[in-house]
Amino acid sequence: MPRKIIKRYLPRPESFKDHASLKFLSSHLADPGVWTLTRNSVSGAFSIGLFFAFMPMPFQMLAAALLAIFFRVNLPISVGLVWVSNPLTMPAMLYVCYLLGAWVLDLPVYPSPSSGMMDWISTQFRHIWKPLLLGCVLAGAIAAILANIAVRLIWRWQVSISWNRRQQKRLPPPKKN
Repeated sequence: MPRKIIKRYLPRPESFKDHASLKFLSSHLADPGVWTLTRNSVSGAFSIGLFFAFMPMPFQMLAAALLAIFFRVNLPISVGLVWVSNPLTMPAMLYVCYLLGAWVLDLPVYPSPSSGMMDWISTQFRHIWKPLLLGCVLAGAIAAILANIAVRLIWRWQVSISWNRRQQKRLPPPKKN
């Protein structure tokens, strides 16, 4: 079952109790609902984490954590998936989001950057902010929906395999003639 695989890699809730920087969230971190591994909590965590991974904003992890606590989905998965957008992947993600937003708004696309992506964004920001932000929201929403559906399907598939294995073990052995 996916729960066993995921549990191996998640931190324990006790490891967050004594963090001085997390004292303001201590009552929420004690809630077992943000640590459970159910189909709903994991798929919701994937949705929140991937949505915020596409948002070009500071403190993405904090926003994902607050929404995970509010919706009572798995907190470590939500926060961990925000790191899909890291310093290596973020420039490409932003450019694809910009292209998506420009396509939806039917705006001309500014030439791709010859220097660094972040320099291009800072110099062209007044021209590209609308398609960039729209593309980020759309890409985040699409990734969230697809991840939610994929996690639910994979979870269901794994559970059905597990049930079939147990059922096969319960069957009496075939009689020999």
